[in-house]
Amino acid sequence: MSFLKLSGVTKFYGDTCAVADMNLTVEKGEFVSLLGPSGCGKTTTLQMVAGFEPVSSGKIELEGRDITHVKANTRGLGIVFQTYALFPHMTVSDNVSFGLEMRKMPKAERRERVRDALGLVHLEAHADKYPRELSGGQRQRVALARALVIVPPVLLLDEPLSNLDAKLREEMQFELRQVQRKVGTTTVMVTHDQSEAMSISDRVVVMEGGRATQIDHPHRVYEHPRTRFISTFVGKANLLDGRIAGLGAKQSVQIGSLTVDVDNAGFRPGAAVLLSVRPEKMQLCATGSGRIDGEVGERFFLGSQWLYRVVTSVGDLMVLTPNDGRPALEEGARTAIDWPDHCTRLLPADESATVADVLAAGAVS
Repeated sequence: MSFLKLSGVTKFYGDTCAVADMNLTVEKGEFVSLLGPSGCGKTTTLQMVAGFEPVSSGKIELEGRDITHVKANTRGLGIVFQTYALFPHMTVSDNVSFGLEMRKMPKAERRERVRDALGLVHLEAHADKYPRELSGGQRQRVALARALVIVPPVLLLDEPLSNLDAKLREEMQFELRQVQRKVGTTTVMVTHDQSEAMSISDRVVVMEGGRATQIDHPHRVYEHPRTRFISTFVGKANLLDGRIAGLGAKQSVQIGSLTVDVDNAGFRPGAAVLLSVRPEKMQLCATGSGRIDGEVGERFFLGSQWLYRVVTSVGDLMVLTPNDGRPALEEGARTAIDWPDHCTRLLPADESATVADVLAAGAVS
């Protein structure tokens, strides 16, 4: 039995559908991220789980118990908001203790639980300080300790790291994951940052237009995106319009004058497709020795990598290469591009379709 289960959960605001038919199961101890752009329905989904927004239709279950219409303050869930929502007039210790006081926990036990929670987030030395005396990362840790101290069955995180600078945000991603693994609390996080979701989640729910378009392990989402949107939202991708030219163990895809053989993905002959290759899977090589020749239009230095825009006869292609000490190509230089067959992905040309939709509709020959 799934620990947290959403079945057909839908949310309307008037005639506007914010979340449509969300089906999601979260296992005990799992870390799941809801990932997508602003307005995709991820925060609304989290708020329905928390009980802050009523469900228009569908059901939410926790440990087999229907909590769809249970009041938020009786669900017992731990919540960390984007703004942290700390009480400015209370010390760190009092902020963390607040939820326990509301539960009428004896003072001695409360003090011990607060001490353990602050130890978990490495803030024991700051127990008597006020939020204004803390850095952004420290305030984020206080909010996390306050949510965990009540030992919630589920921890809900609403963009918890978005107010931090880039360096601190990266550090806190891994600290958050370490704390979650140590405590073992089932966690659902909302984020619009794909690198954040991919680095610390057990599974990722990619949302677009109120719907979950792919639910999978981070590596699968990145390496096997189901739609054009996912392939470009989760990382970068080169997308080339093509058409299936034949079937067999390999499928030939015609892209202008370029023919690419890929593993048979089940598309019928003549089907319009998108050929997708990640920039880091492409290599620059000597002219005439790759799949296609081109010219470096622009280059961008990214520290550990170089990003090239290479102009070719089938369109501009992005190529990401390591800054490994070899001389970088100059803009205007002639080059060729190659990539391994197994790094090529085929997607439906229809932006609203998924690979599964196309195959289910009878595109398989």
